[in-house]
Amino acid sequence: MIAPVDPVHLLVGALGACLLVAVGVTAGLSPQPLAAPAAPPVLAGPAGEVAPAAGPLPAGPAESPAADPAATAPASGEASTGQRASDAWVADTAAATGIPPRALQAYGDATLAVTAENPGCGLGWTTLAAIGAAESGHGTSRGTRLDADGRPLTPILGPALDGRPGFARLPADEESRRWTGDAQWQRAVGPMQFLPSTWQRWGADGDGDGSADPNDIDDAALAAGRYLCAAGGDLTTGAGWAAAVHAYNHSDAYVAQVRALAVGYAAAR
Repeated sequence: MIAPVDPVHLLVGALGACLLVAVGVTAGLSPQPLAAPAAPPVLAGPAGEVAPAAGPLPAGPAESPAADPAATAPASGEASTGQRASDAWVADTAAATGIPPRALQAYGDATLAVTAENPGCGLGWTTLAAIGAAESGHGTSRGTRLDADGRPLTPILGPALDGRPGFARLPADEESRRWTGDAQWQRAVGPMQFLPSTWQRWGADGDGDGSADPNDIDDAALAAGRYLCAAGGDLTTGAGWAAAVHAYNHSDAYVAQVRALAVGYAAAR
């Protein structure tokens, strides 16, 4: 684990590391090969990624997020567009990749929502799938699994951020105690391992149930997608992708790990 230094967004990989890989997602959600990246090949997104099938998307706002994701964060708890990846896409992709269908549904839905909101970002489902794999094994770490609502049967909490070697020192606050129950130290929460302070800024309602919960993979996947787009801008470029991944976790080794996971999912599909 890398000791995080970003005061705005800290997703500590208690169960692994976060990730991001750029993809080309068109308005019709068809495969889109990527142009040659400006960054070194190891930082490039996978070419020819297949997006969730859900029919044409409505046009979204054209925007270029600032380098500081906090500058473009939506209102905390903001809901998704309500689109869902098709059952056929989920079933076929789960069979090809081994990703649990409930987690894959969340990644696909979040990709559709973020693409509708910000089509210039180029977020892809493999990005979010790789995050979920690295952070919590798609919500299965330590023997738990996701229920039908997308919440782990037992809480997924990262280690205490108590300043030991390799860890940040972050004392608990009211918001963190609410989510972790730890009165002394902050911990990352849920399948995508959000810090409560980050969730307070970026929390999202991915499943439209009226609440934003980092333990809910639908909510967490949408929040992660929005954050990554704001951090990287155009994720179909090597530079944008690298910036987004590095904002998620300040580690070059982590960036390489995330890319390997996402490329593997793209190849399997």
